[in-house]
Amino acid sequence: MQLSRIPRALGRALLAWIRGRSYFEVLTAIVSIAVVALLGVIAVVLFIVAEPSIRTFGIGFLGGTVWDPVAGIFGAAPFIYGTLVTSAIALLLGVPISLGIAIFLSELAPPWLRIPLTYVVELLAAVPSVVYGLWGLRVLSNVMRNSVEPAIQSVLGFLPLFQGNPIGTDMFTAGVILAIMIIPTISAVSREALLAVPENQREAALSLGATHWETTRVAVLRYARAGIFGAIVLGLGRAVGETMAVTMTIGNRNAISGSLFSQGQTIASLIASSWAEAATSPVYLGALIEMGLVLMLISLVINIAARLMVGRFIRRGEGAA
Repeated sequence: MQLSRIPRALGRALLAWIRGRSYFEVLTAIVSIAVVALLGVIAVVLFIVAEPSIRTFGIGFLGGTVWDPVAGIFGAAPFIYGTLVTSAIALLLGVPISLGIAIFLSELAPPWLRIPLTYVVELLAAVPSVVYGLWGLRVLSNVMRNSVEPAIQSVLGFLPLFQGNPIGTDMFTAGVILAIMIIPTISAVSREALLAVPENQREAALSLGATHWETTRVAVLRYARAGIFGAIVLGLGRAVGETMAVTMTIGNRNAISGSLFSQGQTIASLIASSWAEAATSPVYLGALIEMGLVLMLISLVINIAARLMVGRFIRRGEGAA
């Protein structure tokens, strides 16, 4: 009896809330709930389709290192590893360049250069990923194989990360192409965060005798760090889910290697390259769908961690040390 009263109580509370709100508030609330519900429906549908794989492999699917459609054995570890490694490379290379572009456009560039350069940077985000992939396959891979990777190996070859035979289509090249792709997103959002810093922040630092760079570093960057961190998370989200450009440059080898010059594969590239043949087996199809669920879980963890970090910045105060 008590349980039967819960829906009626919720209905009465909902009607009371609606009566006290405008039509616009109710409409925006419905749209917001619909977005969350859509995400839940997608997750449920994927879980249902992936049920044969989940039932067969259980939690061991995440740690499995073998992906053999012929034998019906599937494991996600090599692809999770490839996704995390290429995304980490993209962040390490892309974030400093993106911040440099954002600082130049918001603080240093003259007006006659700022506007056209901003348009050019933002237009890079509109280039389709398959175009980046074709350029990476035909141009960047040759440059990496013949010039960049041998040069890095000659200096840092004693590290396991840079050992092996440079071939140009490997995890390092995929990370570089991802870095190029996320630069427009991170730089554009970071620039808006820097422009949102109140002018009195800059004036206060300058009045205390700070140089232009010290003003930018102490007064501007610290104040805007929550927005900059959000921009980095947006770039990471694109890097984690990127498909075509990575598929064309990573080599698509199902293995875990300690060298960045080895071929690998990400979750997204695996789904794109294997989808056509997955219909031959329910377990194979379920394994690919389960990989999609794993990718959703990784994205969810990234967003939760980002929200916690941004909340920490806000609680401490954006201008705090």
